[in-house]
Amino acid sequence: MHILIVHQAFASLEEPGGTRHHEFARLLAARGHRVTIIASPISYLTGTPTRLVPSGHSPHFKMKWGETEGGVRILRASAYAAHHKSFVHRALAFILFMFSSLWLGLKVKQVNLIWGTSPPIFQGVTAWILSRVKHAPLLFEVRDLWPLFAAAAGVLRNPLLIRLSEWLEGFLYRGAERVMVNSPGFVEHVRSRGARQVELIPNGADASMFDPDMKGAEIRRAHGLEGKYVVLYAGAHGMSNDLGVVLEAAGLLRGNPQIQIVLVGDGKEKAALQDRCREMDLKNVSFLPPMPKTEMPQVLAAADACLAILKPLEEYKLTYPNKVFDYMAAGRPVVLAIDGVIRSVVEDAGCGIFVPPGDPAVLAQAMLKLAQDPVGACRMGLKGRKYLEQNFNREKMGDQLIELMEGMIRRG
Repeated sequence: MHILIVHQAFASLEEPGGTRHHEFARLLAARGHRVTIIASPISYLTGTPTRLVPSGHSPHFKMKWGETEGGVRILRASAYAAHHKSFVHRALAFILFMFSSLWLGLKVKQVNLIWGTSPPIFQGVTAWILSRVKHAPLLFEVRDLWPLFAAAAGVLRNPLLIRLSEWLEGFLYRGAERVMVNSPGFVEHVRSRGARQVELIPNGADASMFDPDMKGAEIRRAHGLEGKYVVLYAGAHGMSNDLGVVLEAAGLLRGNPQIQIVLVGDGKEKAALQDRCREMDLKNVSFLPPMPKTEMPQVLAAADACLAILKPLEEYKLTYPNKVFDYMAAGRPVVLAIDGVIRSVVEDAGCGIFVPPGDPAVLAQAMLKLAQDPVGACRMGLKGRKYLEQNFNREKMGDQLIELMEGMIRRG
């Protein structure tokens, strides 16, 4: 079968960002299926051209080209490179990609299934149109509950825009043969918005990419982390990630110089966080640039514990953050400042410490507790690795996805 994926925020294993789709695409290709991905040449995480952008191209509008990564064909549609500047620029980037990806997708031949994904929800329109034009079933994937999360976080405030977004959300759910979610917390929401059949293919990690026995000595030497108890956060530095609370916790840990908090990644709030860190004179916080997935095993190996955090919003209790599963695959204990369904995973696995979101004092205490008992912390991490191998290994999730797609094509 030939699967066409429309995904503006797609990241290959050679780029920073979530790589769920590239890992699944490679599994599909390894089983003999054809996979074509239409993506943006602009990194969704950094707002800059991806590693795969040829030199000499305009930094704002990129023309299409293709490359092959792991047997998967990736087509880069024209895109606007300023989506980190403001809400208006971001919306413009999403709408332009909706049209450019549609134009490119119409040229892809002999497609058996369209895989759309949201957010951004506008690319779901592209996937819906392509599924109708090509008479191919639509698998619509919900990675985050947009616009619910955007409204809860205050990113989307205009009542009219919220209502229009909710209408579009329901239209796409109803128009898809299957709606796929990556968290059990999403199932009830998408059903209430009109999804006919909902499939859960949860987030997870490729355990074979990570070695829990690695120590990351090279990373530690390169960034002055030798002799430190490293608590590492990897991911977006945005409004929802609540990293200001992490800086407050770092301030409370000044008297424990052995603990170093390392923030790896990029995002709209990173510059402001770095300014605040300097103002607070926090020597126990380090900022590292975003890393491609191929380098993350070494980066996580340099950590003694890992941090996952979101703002204390009720809506975020529904999420399964990708980073938590990578932490578990790496065999590192998790400091979890996110309540809800992901808390259940960490507690069932016995692989970390839950702290109430938004509380820097309790967060600091959890980091200190792990640092004072490194042997116990290591045992937690290994429990997480075992639990992930049994329940959330990417290859197992891939088998479920392939079975779902093959069934859709047979019925289509």
